[in-house]
Amino acid sequence: MNDFRFGVSLRFLTGRDDWAAKCRRAEELGYDTITIPDHLGMPAPFPALVAAAQATERVRVGHLVLNAPFYNPVLLAREIESTALLTGGRLDVGLGSGHMKSEFDDAGLRFAPPKERIEHLARTVDVLRDRLDDVPPLLIAGNSDGVLRLAAEHADIVGFAGLKHAKGYPPGTFDLAGPDELDERVGFVRSAGTRPLEFNMLIQNVVVADDPVPVLAKWLADVPAELGWSAERLVEAPQVLAGTPEQIAAKILAMRDRYGFTYFTVFEMFLEEFAPVIALLRS
Repeated sequence: MNDFRFGVSLRFLTGRDDWAAKCRRAEELGYDTITIPDHLGMPAPFPALVAAAQATERVRVGHLVLNAPFYNPVLLAREIESTALLTGGRLDVGLGSGHMKSEFDDAGLRFAPPKERIEHLARTVDVLRDRLDDVPPLLIAGNSDGVLRLAAEHADIVGFAGLKHAKGYPPGTFDLAGPDELDERVGFVRSAGTRPLEFNMLIQNVVVADDPVPVLAKWLADVPAELGWSAERLVEAPQVLAGTPEQIAAKILAMRDRYGFTYFTVFEMFLEEFAPVIALLRS
């Protein structure tokens, strides 16, 4: 089934050789995209992507996602243009409006209200279109109406993480969107534009096991009980892939049919664990 695309979000940089070996391993396992997040304490996105492209032959590389308010849009356009050249045209540009107040505080940057951050994201898209002769494929990720409307109008790929700020909790505390809420968010994007779009889902956890409930129960230890999540409920959550490889593959097929997701990204710690599912879906 070649209509799927699978990505891995690499988050740990320990050295040049280890990084190259990890990127080559992702390519060997059948991943189509290597992505880098944009969080303080993790690899700097642009040099890490150049190194990933140099170590591999086939995979695309990209951001999932750049925190647009961190950047001057004109200077960002320069970074993107050079990186697109150095990666041999295998670059996908991922943008978001930023959501971690603690990182803005750490960087000495003002954490603007959501409306202003989305306006900055929109200006960034405009500058990239104006400054770059050939804009790489653009992914815009988010959950709010403002970001998803921008994605529907300007992106090639729309990124969903199925996360939202937990009401009544400090910034950085997240809740998962349930299946019906994700239905609504996907429907909002479809209604906001008519352009052909690829839908990406950032998977929050992968548990390959005959009985994933005990592992998921441990994962819930730091989640406020008031949010109402149980391990059994997590097995059904769109952001969680849990069960045997065959059950996970069946869930991915069902998510494609229900939501239109054809591009799935897992975190680095699930690089090996998720690989048999890719093999099943490609067989």
